[in-house]
Amino acid sequence: MRITVSGLPGSGTTSISRYLAEHHGFDMISAGEVFRQLAKEHNLTLAEFGRLAEQDPAFDKMIDARQKEIAQTQNNIVVEGRLSGWMVPQADLKVWLHAPIGCRIKRIATRDAVTDERTAEALTLEREACEAGRYRSYYDIDINDLRIYHMVLDSEHWNIEGLGAIVDTAITVLGKNNP
Repeated sequence: MRITVSGLPGSGTTSISRYLAEHHGFDMISAGEVFRQLAKEHNLTLAEFGRLAEQDPAFDKMIDARQKEIAQTQNNIVVEGRLSGWMVPQADLKVWLHAPIGCRIKRIATRDAVTDERTAEALTLEREACEAGRYRSYYDIDINDLRIYHMVLDSEHWNIEGLGAIVDTAITVLGKNNP
């Protein structure tokens, strides 16, 4: 089974992807973690690295191609990333996590150790605009078009266990319908 998990920064995609991978014994690949690691290796913030990626599409395309390649050659995998639902069209289950900006900013400020929520909000909105422009330019993808997803879940309303239970049920049902 191939599962994709997508959502805007701070929506909980990495957390639910880890949960699903551990709970079902699946492998996991995370585009966000790869992107953060590359930014760190270049001694850049996410926003700075995003601007660099705007100038050189090779960074995004490398991450996207790698994700796509792994997902196409592997079963029982959770593919996490903003574009994973688009990059893995044959996924058995495509999940989009939604959370309002205020909720996401609080999570990002904590996760990224940003001391001021206004700064976290400015950096996040800059990052989102940068990414949306790159996705449209590189792939003609509108990140706000959620029609390709099988499930859209509110990660402010549900905690990881609640989200996990919902997706676990979908996985069980899919497994029974596709032996």
